[in-house]
Amino acid sequence: MSPIAVVGAGVIGATIAFELQRRGRSVVLIDREGPGKGASYGNMASIAVTEFMPASRPGIWAQMPTWLLDPEGPVRIRPSYLPKLMPWFLRFLAASRPSRVRKLEAAGAVLCRRVHEDLDFLLKAASLSDMLTAEGCLSLYANEAEFRADREHIEVLERFGFRHEVLSGNAIRDLEPAVTSKIEKAVLFPDNRSIRDPYQLVVKLSEKFLSSGGRIEQGEVIGFDHGGGVKAVRLKDGRSIAASEIVLAAGAFTCKLSRLLGEPIPLETERGYHTQIMAPGISMRHSIIWPARAFMVTPTAGGIRVGGTVEMAGLDAAPDYRRAKVLVKRAKGALPDLRVEKATEWMGHRPALPDTVPIISPSAKHRGVFYATGHGHLGLTYAATTARLVSDLVTGAPPPIDLKPYRVDRF
Repeated sequence: MSPIAVVGAGVIGATIAFELQRRGRSVVLIDREGPGKGASYGNMASIAVTEFMPASRPGIWAQMPTWLLDPEGPVRIRPSYLPKLMPWFLRFLAASRPSRVRKLEAAGAVLCRRVHEDLDFLLKAASLSDMLTAEGCLSLYANEAEFRADREHIEVLERFGFRHEVLSGNAIRDLEPAVTSKIEKAVLFPDNRSIRDPYQLVVKLSEKFLSSGGRIEQGEVIGFDHGGGVKAVRLKDGRSIAASEIVLAAGAFTCKLSRLLGEPIPLETERGYHTQIMAPGISMRHSIIWPARAFMVTPTAGGIRVGGTVEMAGLDAAPDYRRAKVLVKRAKGALPDLRVEKATEWMGHRPALPDTVPIISPSAKHRGVFYATGHGHLGLTYAATTARLVSDLVTGAPPPIDLKPYRVDRF
């Protein structure tokens, strides 16, 4: 029997391939560049179980005009890309209806409640439990006004029962001495732990997969042989890889693959930037976020990583590394002793759906085709849970949750 072809070797695809193989299936993992070279290379290393709120909601729309007019704002849309973005943007607007927001929050919370159970199982099965840190994340607020502005987020977490602790004054510095005394309040999210090196996590999962008999093929997918079921994946170099089923897990590039199957999905790229600092001059145990200034800092990959914001400019535009420099400038406001030495800049493509809820679903048109995409900034967070759910779909096992909110044909 032909293997299952998993297209995309980022953290989502690699975990799916590993889990399907663990269940006794033959799997071939296909990627344009090789394991972990896309968004998984430079994500912020956070298992962010508290960050499932949909991006489009009434409170955000009030701030959007200011953000868009600010060249250093948390959201940047390149003017030349706006006409192409409009259909996605209108769906994004529709997702902000209050009744819709509540349903989207619930769909995200259902996944996030499963994250640590599924992640712990995956890491243990791969002998990689030491990849997960024990420390959580601190959300910073310069004053009471900033804290009140983020109150909606806290209320959502309280409604769904996610752990958090409000801190002030010296209690913040007791946890992270490098944080400036100008921060008056913080919220500790103890379950928002970090991965020690997200790229190495994908590499090591892929190595485990290979050593257990899996195949990895490098090549760009340009078509599929199907009709009454999947038969093969066709690559740009002329090769054809036989497949009994196909899982499309290529992140932001999944939109191109779904169009080849006549099943377009409203998937955009949120371009994210980071600066990896290998000689920061400070040490950190927790990751930090500052919601009002839209950045995050995580100790990972042997240094400190600064990232955040959103740029909408498509898959092909050149990076604008001014975005990365703005984030570092803001990070210095939180960490006054931070030095930027031995630093590199990076840009990657988060796969963004207008309602912020991923697609974890069989195809609505083709038997034997499955989707695992649209995880946005929660790809690393949702990876193990997505692998569990997709493997249930492929093997016919009953999934532990209702998958209707994540279906591909919901738009």
